Amino acid sequence: MQKENEEQRLLIQSLQLQVNEFKKLIFGSKSEKFVSSTPGDVQQADLFPDDKLGEHILVKKILVKQFEKKQTTLSIKHPGRNPLPDHLRREVIELMPQEDVQDLKPVGKEITEMLEYQPGELYVKQFVRPEYIKSSEDGLNAKRVIAPLPVMPLQKAIAGPSLLTQLMVSKFVDHQPVYRQLEIFKRQQVSMHYSTVSGWIKEAMALVAPVYNLHCKEVLQSHYLNVDETTIKVLDKDKKGATHRGYYWVYYDTKRKLALFDYQPGRGALYPQAMLHKFKGYLQTDGYDAYETFDKIEGITTLCCWAHARRKFYEAKGYDNSNAEMILEQIQRLYKIEAHCRDESFTPEQIKSYRHEHAIPVLNELEQLLKELLIKSLPSGPLGKAIGYTLKRWSKLCLYTQDGILQIDNNLVENSIRPVALGRKNYLFAGSHERAQDAAMLYSLFATCRLHNVNPEHWLTHLFEKINSTQKDQLHLLLPQNYATVTSLQ
Repeated sequence: MQKENEEQRLLIQSLQLQVNEFKKLIFGSKSEKFVSSTPGDVQQADLFPDDKLGEHILVKKILVKQFEKKQTTLSIKHPGRNPLPDHLRREVIELMPQEDVQDLKPVGKEITEMLEYQPGELYVKQFVRPEYIKSSEDGLNAKRVIAPLPVMPLQKAIAGPSLLTQLMVSKFVDHQPVYRQLEIFKRQQVSMHYSTVSGWIKEAMALVAPVYNLHCKEVLQSHYLNVDETTIKVLDKDKKGATHRGYYWVYYDTKRKLALFDYQPGRGALYPQAMLHKFKGYLQTDGYDAYETFDKIEGITTLCCWAHARRKFYEAKGYDNSNAEMILEQIQRLYKIEAHCRDESFTPEQIKSYRHEHAIPVLNELEQLLKELLIKSLPSGPLGKAIGYTLKRWSKLCLYTQDGILQIDNNLVENSIRPVALGRKNYLFAGSHERAQDAAMLYSLFATCRLHNVNPEHWLTHLFEKINSTQKDQLHLLLPQNYATVTSLQ
């Protein structure tokens, strides 16, 4: 009977955890930022407080003093309006007084600026090429002298570099599906067939592919990569109307700020193994079992992510708040150490030294605390699971202290994945496995643009203008990370 009751209690606790997760998704904040609740802190009441079985509710009578409203004047100094950027085009409109100013002397000007917007414009670039022949030759048989056409991105299409860029940036950066873009074009009295535009995009992807392949080689030459994965729905060609769950495997070079997306149809270990078959160095992951296969590969050192471990304890707060908070406070100390290193712009050697002095003692305290709480906690409870997850990966979680180039967590690669999540909400799925990989190419290159503060529209237009006239050994000049340098030399 006792065993049955214990099983029922654990089942209830597990169901409560699921309910809380759903509440968090619907009503709660998505932030996992931990705020310590000391006795002096003011805590906001939970909209859905956790029920505790068997606990009696004690109602206390509280005497409330009569509140007397006092009228106060709140004075807030407005910081002032930011000036409008100088680089914006000014349309100057001079307004003259209605009075006769012929006999008056000007003493100055009052300038008021208003920010306006002009929607993107479709226009036609028309190439006019005069033809010439020698005056001495017959017009029918004479050799014509005419200027050559500039190199076009798509030889048999009317779409120019800037239009191709607009289509692809709008979809993969601004998350605007193609059919919505075509509706916008219609408002400018320009109609385009969806199939035609899709064909342009497909051909444009073929132009981008060699640059993406070069980008892959660049990323995989790194000696330290963050790795994570996220889902993408793909239409199943064998089942009408059904979708297949594919995955974007994302690799992030933290030193050079390079992001690489690779589409694969599954989440098995074989996919990162194929991509990283020549890789040597540090590999930082979220603790997913598929990555454990790299532990056995010579030349690869795996480490885990503190953000994922912290998340487990954050989720356990509703069931064992005091113990979960104790652990979270210790983890918060580790993150404060990292923040100090960033604020002081420490070198890798300085970071390593500072971590040895400050982070390792915290880690030792935390390990002892976890071992003590493990004895007192139910292994199948939220806190017990969090402790078990953390202690199982303890050596990998502490490894970041051994080299100043290593990060405490995988957050940088997770930040690169966020545009995919936004895209999923708008265009819902990829039309095929091939189109999913096409998207991976642009996600890789656009994410790298963002990391290097490069305007994706400027970069992609530049690529389309130059790609067909660029030699193979010069393709690296078209990579986003080289764009600022190349354009500054032109």
